Amino acid sequence: MTRERVLVTGGSGFIAGHCILRLLERGYDVRTTVRSLRREAEIRAVFEEAGMRRGDALSFVEADLTKDGGWAEAVEGAGHVLHVASPVHTENVKDENEVITPAREGTLRVLRAARDAGVRRVVLTSAFHAVGFGHGRIDHVFTEDDWSPLGGPGVDAYGRSKILAERAAWEFIRAEAGRTELTTICPVAVMGPVMGTAVSGANRIVQRSLNGDMPGYPDMYVPVVDVRDVAAAHVAAMTAPGAAGQRFLVASGEDAIAMKEIGAILRERFGDAAKRVPTRSIPNVVVRLAALFKAEFKPVAADLGYVKRVSNEKARRLLGLRPRTSLEAIIASADSMIAKSLVKA
Repeated sequence: MTRERVLVTGGSGFIAGHCILRLLERGYDVRTTVRSLRREAEIRAVFEEAGMRRGDALSFVEADLTKDGGWAEAVEGAGHVLHVASPVHTENVKDENEVITPAREGTLRVLRAARDAGVRRVVLTSAFHAVGFGHGRIDHVFTEDDWSPLGGPGVDAYGRSKILAERAAWEFIRAEAGRTELTTICPVAVMGPVMGTAVSGANRIVQRSLNGDMPGYPDMYVPVVDVRDVAAAHVAAMTAPGAAGQRFLVASGEDAIAMKEIGAILRERFGDAAKRVPTRSIPNVVVRLAALFKAEFKPVAADLGYVKRVSNEKARRLLGLRPRTSLEAIIASADSMIAKSLVKA
């Protein structure tokens, strides 16, 4: 147990929230950033509902990725930083710089502030979008050595924001970081227990399935990881001796799961609560046609029928990660949303 202080950026976020709970459980003092301190009481209530321990060791500071103000105060006295905050994954982005610029520039703001404050290590949340997208249908097991091409098939504005932000972070570390170290975490599709009422990331697949909001499933396969394992990887990466200067893919280690299989799991496990889950498949030709007119279908069309394989060997070896299965993550996601009435009755 330690009383060392850790800064977690974006405290209202899904991954950040689970990181904060894990840090508090392990005895750290935690400071987190929010864009407005008016949300502190609301966010504390979410953490308390999720079983937060040692809430008195959690403090808040106002800081925005698009502004310089507040970051020096945020990092003051912190030994480590988990930079989790990032622009939300938005569909139909008219100007992709609305996503890319704050992700890249916000990352550099955090890194500069961390360096100036003498922070030992920054753990940056990147994404599988920076690793395993845009390569085409290659017969390959993706590892941390892979980088997604900016203009590859299926790489959208969110993907480019993650690629450019992580590359900018590594360039900063090489040129300007001084003694501050960097580790990056690249999770695949993140599912698991929802905190509060916000549903984000791959949990939306589960929510939309339970709500019957999809007419059917495309022939799409999703590599899944549980959010609790993503949080565990972040916390381990702060202090693991071999983690400095490394990227880590965080995944269950299983092959990507078919979306129609996610639906089958929900129908089997949740009975009447899953009565709206679709059983139909959407023909590939329909998805490809939709991709001609709607940008959000382009990443799906690019990967139709492609089962991505992802190695988690490095995270197991250097971070001691023992991840849950995709099945556990899917069930935990659905359980939490049903319990919170975040799906249709």
